[in-house]
Amino acid sequence: MLAGAITTLFVATITVLLKVIPLPHGNLDYLVVGAVATFLSMILLWVAMVYGPKE
Repeated sequence: MLAGAITTLFVATITVLLKVIPLPHGNLDYLVVGAVATFLSMILLWVAMVYGPKE
């Protein structure tokens, strides 16, 4: 379930950012979009690990 949530956040972030950044998209634009999507996905993973269910 967590993997699905992270993947959904990743794809949604890429979709939104590619619509926000004006055309034409260059290589740097794709690099920034991928970096931001990865950063947000890793934040979600960290939050889930820190505040998730305890054993």
